[in-house]
Amino acid sequence: MRIESIALANIVHCTSYIENEKMDDKSPYLHPQYETLSHEELKKLQLERLQATVKHCMNSPFYKKRFEEIGLKPEDIKSLDDVRKIPFTTKQDLRDTYPFGIASVPLRECVRLHSSSGTTGNPTVILHTKKDLDEWANQVARNLWMVGLRPDDVFQNSSGYGMFTGGLGFQYGAEKLGMLTVPAAAGNSLRQIKFIKDFGTTAIHAVPSYVTRLYEVMQEEGVDPRKDTKLKVLAIGAEPHSEEQRKRIEQMMGVKAYNSFGMSEMCGPGVGFECQEQNGLHFWEDYYIVEIVDPETLEPVPDGEIGELVLTTLCREAMPLLRYRTRDLTRVLGRTCPCGRNHIRLDRMRGRSDDMMVLRGVNIFPIQIEKILMQFKELANNYLITLTTDENNDNMTVEVELEELFTDDFPRLLALEKEIKRRLKDEILLTPHVKLVPKGSLPVSEGKAVRVVDKRKVYQ
Repeated sequence: MRIESIALANIVHCTSYIENEKMDDKSPYLHPQYETLSHEELKKLQLERLQATVKHCMNSPFYKKRFEEIGLKPEDIKSLDDVRKIPFTTKQDLRDTYPFGIASVPLRECVRLHSSSGTTGNPTVILHTKKDLDEWANQVARNLWMVGLRPDDVFQNSSGYGMFTGGLGFQYGAEKLGMLTVPAAAGNSLRQIKFIKDFGTTAIHAVPSYVTRLYEVMQEEGVDPRKDTKLKVLAIGAEPHSEEQRKRIEQMMGVKAYNSFGMSEMCGPGVGFECQEQNGLHFWEDYYIVEIVDPETLEPVPDGEIGELVLTTLCREAMPLLRYRTRDLTRVLGRTCPCGRNHIRLDRMRGRSDDMMVLRGVNIFPIQIEKILMQFKELANNYLITLTTDENNDNMTVEVELEELFTDDFPRLLALEKEIKRRLKDEILLTPHVKLVPKGSLPVSEGKAVRVVDKRKVYQ
């Protein structure tokens, strides 16, 4: 099926691919008719789906009012470039219209919602129809197939379920692909390891910090993941992590770890995923329009330059979002790949524009510090960055666990601390305090790792 036969009449245009075709275990593509589209075919498909989506958004009180305020009509969207005529949607918009003000279908047509934690006010709520959930599962299944997983694999989902999208997103995607799924959820590492061994788990999904914790428990229990398990694939995501941390995880577990990108506003996991080339995240352009803009000017940046990721949904019924500002910072790596997929490739997320720390006038992202720490074999994986104000001066303290305890060797400790400070200064342009602490000293989270504690707020 090529682009000419993918006609669109309205928003219910996306196909439940897997029900309509037989999976070929030998094919590198789960949805070849979409994954291998040329750039020209992708653009044509995107425009048709964008036009249908914009028309559908006029059922949303929020978008109808916004379009009327600027005098924009759905028929004004005549090319992909016209997407820039549409105002951005922000997280604050979702909070201001809480809970269902952006919905484009009646509530009776929705079957599930997910939301953020809402610790600083109203949470962001995303509604789903049955078809939305099916398309989400198709995206996740496509990703898992892309990294070599097939129906005879065993997929263990060591991610949180509930309002957090990582659990159910991967659960339904793995089931859609036909794998035996183990909904282990997060935590209880001893049980996780027992399941891995007893069930013959071949693939795991977890946040990067929990994979490192799982390996530590394996070491304590005398389990060698290379010899004592059937693991062959790790899917890691949900928290920013450096390439250095990914390589460390692969070395520990003895398998490839593929970077996953998702966010609840875009459904959840499945938006972007690495192929086996591991040369960037493929963002599925039959589902999303991808823009990279300057977070200050909101103008497009050239390919290769870092900017803020902006996404427009193309296959959403309940709650399509137009030009949603994700706050994630990344860059375009390319638009072709040796794997044969022409969907745009983006770099791993460099952090979030709203996660940026400003210290003494210097902009710093936590992932910059992790990048340096992971280069030292003497250091373990857990670290904590604390920001304080002392005598009107902002200071940063980086606590990091030692892989092995050698506190009796003070010259070695001092030399290590000095070298860490030197490399951090080269990276972030200022010298933090560095504390080397015994392994197991810092808090461990079963969900997303807490890497930064900003105590300066008490002085503001």
